[in-house]
Amino acid sequence: MIKRNKHTHWFILIIMAVLFSACSKNPSPDTGLASTYAAQTRTAMFTETEEPKGNSTETPEPTETLTPTATTTPQAVGPINFPDNVNPLTGLVVADPTLLDRRPVFVKVANYPAIGRPHAGLSSADMVFEYFIGVGTNRFIGLFYGQESDKIGPVRSGRLVDPHIVSLYEGILGMEGAYVTVFDHITEILGDRVVSGRGTCPAICDDGRYIVTSVFADSEAMTEVSTEQGVENRRYTLEGMAFDPEPPAGGVDGEAASVYFSSYNRGDWRFDADSGKYLRWIEDDTGNPENMIPLVDRNTDDQLAFSNVVILFAKHTELAPTLHEIELWNVIGQRAIIFRDGQVFDGTWTTPSQTQPIQFLDESGNFIPLRPGNTWVVIMGTGSLVSEDDGLWTFNFRLP
Repeated sequence: MIKRNKHTHWFILIIMAVLFSACSKNPSPDTGLASTYAAQTRTAMFTETEEPKGNSTETPEPTETLTPTATTTPQAVGPINFPDNVNPLTGLVVADPTLLDRRPVFVKVANYPAIGRPHAGLSSADMVFEYFIGVGTNRFIGLFYGQESDKIGPVRSGRLVDPHIVSLYEGILGMEGAYVTVFDHITEILGDRVVSGRGTCPAICDDGRYIVTSVFADSEAMTEVSTEQGVENRRYTLEGMAFDPEPPAGGVDGEAASVYFSSYNRGDWRFDADSGKYLRWIEDDTGNPENMIPLVDRNTDDQLAFSNVVILFAKHTELAPTLHEIELWNVIGQRAIIFRDGQVFDGTWTTPSQTQPIQFLDESGNFIPLRPGNTWVVIMGTGSLVSEDDGLWTFNFRLP
């Protein structure tokens, strides 16, 4: 058992008070503790430390509707009236349509500390969202709907944006706790649709090492545990995404993209013409962004490959160095850059309600079809820098 002296107790109370203030209706961050938060996050990046735990605006009408089909060959489908055997989040036929008779499963996955890499299960995700968590670091949240994975992780703690993402897809959230005020914010929005911590095993379990990167989730077990918690698992209407194996007109060269959340935190996507997918690369375990290596799924040893990579620009509000609000609900006309088939399409993203998937539109209000398959979404600040050189795109994260 860890012994705490009186100074430790005072430190914990101060941290909780600052977080409570940060999450209040009128946040007033204590800048005097900024260096403390930053030091904690830097420590978590490179060492094995635990985090605290806790058990309508009008939207454009579509001017184009793609014809749904039910064949096994990818066809143009969406954004509405998906066939019963087609996953509305990938546009692909699923072998067992009953798998869609549940809520999508979301799991928080750590990108730092780097010793937790390679990640597990992300190649089985329909969608992955990547976002800033402070001090130059980022975290992933995977969406599992059309297929299962029995090992997803390493699972880490929740952030303020998580229930907003999960709500858009009517999902359930798996995480390894959260700071107390953040945990309250998450459960206020999602209620029983939160599966949190090792105590929910077999949904979220420790592999026996009991360190910060030893916790993993099972998507099927998460559905079962959520049902036991009183969650209604059935098929929900998840409309708003369009898919077409043929890219639309108007694309420009988009062979590769580099995303920097800081000078040492880099993720690359490089188009592979043979597979028609973008392959993911990441800085090596020395933290050198000039030495990029393939990012593989530890479950398969295969490099992560995604049909679509989407860069969203969203307003961030910094409440503390490691505490941010990201505006995703009821947004109209914010910029989105979509990579598919080696091409780039500049458009906008919209969330018509708090319980409908993100929509991608062109300047005329038509839906931009994604390539059928999985999609990786990077959420950047609206102040982020964008540059392009002969089909090679670079994104540098900036607040807000």
